[in-house]
Amino acid sequence: MSISDKFWKRGSDFLGVKYPIMAGAMTWISDFELARAVSANGAFPVLAGGNMDPDMFEKEIDRLSAGLTGPFAVNMITIAPNFKKQYEIVRGKKIPIAIFAGNFPKKHDVEGLKEKGIKTMAFASSGQISDQMIRFGVDALILEGSEAGGHIGYVSTMILLQQILFHTNEVPVFIAGGIGTGKMIAHMLLMGASGVQLGTRFVVSEECTAHQKFKDAFIKAKARHAIATPQYDARLPIVAVRALKNRGTENFGKLQLELILKLEKGEITREEAQFEVERFWVGGLRKGVVDGDIENGSLMAGQSVGLVERVQPIKEIIEELVADTEKELRAVQEKLN
Repeated sequence: MSISDKFWKRGSDFLGVKYPIMAGAMTWISDFELARAVSANGAFPVLAGGNMDPDMFEKEIDRLSAGLTGPFAVNMITIAPNFKKQYEIVRGKKIPIAIFAGNFPKKHDVEGLKEKGIKTMAFASSGQISDQMIRFGVDALILEGSEAGGHIGYVSTMILLQQILFHTNEVPVFIAGGIGTGKMIAHMLLMGASGVQLGTRFVVSEECTAHQKFKDAFIKAKARHAIATPQYDARLPIVAVRALKNRGTENFGKLQLELILKLEKGEITREEAQFEVERFWVGGLRKGVVDGDIENGSLMAGQSVGLVERVQPIKEIIEELVADTEKELRAVQEKLN
């Protein structure tokens, strides 16, 4: 029996997989092909709902249900225009786990899924939020530091560990943001995490259907190249996005300024402006991931992009993460003896 089996157990039991390593939800990336490879190698896949059309969303869920041998989760963005429709679809399916992202779910959102036997997970960005999510009945938490890619919070993984992980035992806690190696996973487990979530590392895999130019941009990038977008005006609240800096990043800044001017003139409502923001990112990400337009498209990536060196098969990535986790746990044990 490996040392890591003891540390994997709570997360493995919760997710229903051998290794509580979650492949985080990434729009246009977390598709059936990636999910199948992750699942086949003992880890846990997550379908990215994004603002997916309800019909396509339902078809993707059915495809995963029929084509995977293990469990999976569906990630829904609570602020997406199609959230309510996606939510009702999820309630009607036999899905093991649903993840609320983008913003924090309402109590009735959590209860509505639990009534159907679906376990729920939510992100927490502070001790107060984590306590609220637990009161609402969420079955597990994900702490995602600002080092992560895509839509992010404002607090680093280092702080979230101290604010929440060290004080939470009621539910399993999974850590995301800045994790790219098994050595780091080992230390997350030692600190009390039940598992981890990675995104950037799985983008640069053979099974990921992202355009080769998109993957090449990740391999060439340094950690400092993955920057977070600023909010220019409180009248247009945005969720920060971390991506590799390019012309698309600059275009987003211009879009914000244009929308703020329209808000001042009364030509657009705040809700409409926020919809335009999300539409920009969905379209920009498609340009980067699908079309390979690495200049104008969105290259959402976490700062762990600086740890990515080459394209590997999913099997090799997971085996490497697991082996390095075990190796580091043994090294720590030896130091303590």
